Parts: sequence; C-alpha cells; structure tokens
Amino acid sequence: MGQLLYERRNGHFVLQLTGHPDFGLPFGQDRLVPIMLATMAVQQKSQVVRFRSGAEMLDTFGMAKGGKEYRRLVAAFERIFGATIFFGTEALNSRARVVHRSRFNFFREAQIWYDREQREQLLSDEFHNVIVLSDEFYAEIVDHPIPTDLEAVKVLSAAPAVLDLFMWLVYRCFVAKGEERIPLFGNLGLAHQIGTVEYSRPRRFRAMLDQWLTTIRGLWPNCPAAIAPDGRYMIVNHSKAIKSSSISTNG
Repeated sequence: MGQLLYERRNGHFVLQLTGHPDFGLPFGQDRLVPIMLATMAVQQKSQVVRFRSGAEMLDTFGMAKGGKEYRRLVAAFERIFGATIFFGTEALNSRARVVHRSRFNFFREAQIWYDREQREQLLSDEFHNVIVLSDEFYAEIVDHPIPTDLEAVKVLSAAPAVLDLFMWLVYRCFVAKGEERIPLFGNLGLAHQIGTVEYSRPRRFRAMLDQWLTTIRGLWPNCPAAIAPDGRYMIVNHSKAIKSSSISTNG
C-alpha cells in the first residue's frame, strides 16, 4: 500500500496524518471531501450528510456523471474515512520536555453504495449515501465556520497546491484583524505550513507562489494577499472569499 504516515512540523506544532492499511493516505483531490462535507453540514445544520443518489454526490463535487468517476469518489471517501489526524505541541522548559497530543477522525460512520460488478452506470436513486461526521469535526466546523467560495474550490480541485494556498488564504484573511505579515520561509514560514517541499528553494517557491496568487485572483478578485517587495513575507488583510449569496460556508 506504500506510505501510511504524513507529517508536518511548524515550530512547536506537530501534525501527523495516518492512513488505513486497506485504503492508504488521502491525496490529491481527496481534500475536496472534508471541504464539501463541512460546508453541507453547516448549511443543513446537521452532523448527518445525505445524498439521494450517486449522481447527486458527483454533482455536488463538480465531477462528471459516470460509474468510473463515482468509484474514484468512493475511493476518496474510503481514504478520508480511514485517516486519523494527530496534532499537538512539543516544548522544552528548564526542567522537562512537555508533549501534548490530540487526535480525531473526519467521519464517525459512512454508508456509501457502489456497484459490485463495477459497471459504468450509476446506481439508481433508491441507494442513499449517508455520512455521519465525527463529533470533534462537526463541533469544530460549527464553532469556527469560515466563508468559502465553493465554486472556486471545484475549479481548483485539479490543482491541489493552488487549492491548499486558496484555503489557507481564506482562513488567514477571514481571521485577520488588520494587515499581517507571514514569513515565507523558516520553521513558521508559509512554505512549511502548506507543505510545499518540492518548492523549498526560495526563488522557485516565490515564483510558484506568484503564479498561484494570479490564479486565485482570477477567482477571488478582491483577495488582499500579496508577496512583500523584499520577497520574505506574504502580506494579508481581512477579507471574505465570497462572491455571491449562492456560495455558502464551511469550517
């Protein structure tokens, strides 16, 4: 199955994602699953998210209708369902090393139907899909909802690095009280926060960041983020990534 552990460190903060031996680690477009389900749960004010059919699921996730696409989506659900997130902090004082750890899963329960014969057509509407979010995940998205343009999320679904930056900016701009400067490099830098190891060289990362920001501004024209003139910081300010009333909220 390959690698079953992903780890990121940001200063004293540690984040680990473990995958299920049968399904593997979530990757790529799998990140759409928690984003969309968080949004639907907040919209519906319910910990239980229901889809009347596979076609409705595909439409919600902005995917073409068909058995092959549906099986891809089901596989993504399985990887997210089997994943566990561990996070915490590590600190040293004059007397001891202090370690704090917590963990949670995205789903508590999932009932997802698929065709055992793996034919190309979707199952009929009588097969309802039901996902129950975990108590911790649901509490977090209800207590800290973040306005997000879901149509932009769908457009960026095939570009995970740009989507990661978009979601990071959505959060940082929403919680910003005024102008903030986030370092691009170092233990607390943006490169570490969004996990862009392949662009770790400063010049390369700044060039890619500029390209990603151009793409994001095409979907979010009022995005207040910019690279500082000295190339060492990302400057952000308060803003919401919502363009119309038809776009909803996620956590």
